[in-house]
Amino acid sequence: MRKTVSLSKEAAFEQRGWHVVDVNGMTLGRAATQIAHLLRGKHKPNFTPHVDCGDFVVVVNAGKVHLSGSKADGKLYYRHTGFPGGLVAVPAGQMLDKKPTEPIKRAVWGMLPKGPLGRKLYKKLKVYATTEHPHGAQQPAELKLAPAR
Repeated sequence: MRKTVSLSKEAAFEQRGWHVVDVNGMTLGRAATQIAHLLRGKHKPNFTPHVDCGDFVVVVNAGKVHLSGSKADGKLYYRHTGFPGGLVAVPAGQMLDKKPTEPIKRAVWGMLPKGPLGRKLYKKLKVYATTEHPHGAQQPAELKLAPAR
């Protein structure tokens, strides 16, 4: 019988990679699940749940992500100003126009574990509204996500 292999933090750090994901025309939720999967490291054979063993993910063309159904008008993103009665609701379509990176960031954040590990994983997500990104020195590999069904 084989023993379960548990990665150490140092070993996980050495195996970290970089991926570029183009979400042009992809559905927001389907893209976010696959991005969270990469950030968490679940695609690796030596995945360890309590260790940050995932890869860095650079998302480009975030402004061209697709929302299915009537989510552009019906889905609301909430924030609070800090003042009494200061709850602000912004429709998803308006959020894509003003801050095109925010819907992807929020969708991926909701799929990561909560706590110190999730915050560490979230820092490895880099989202850009266009195809330009400053991470060429890391030589990220182009990654095609599974298309929508």
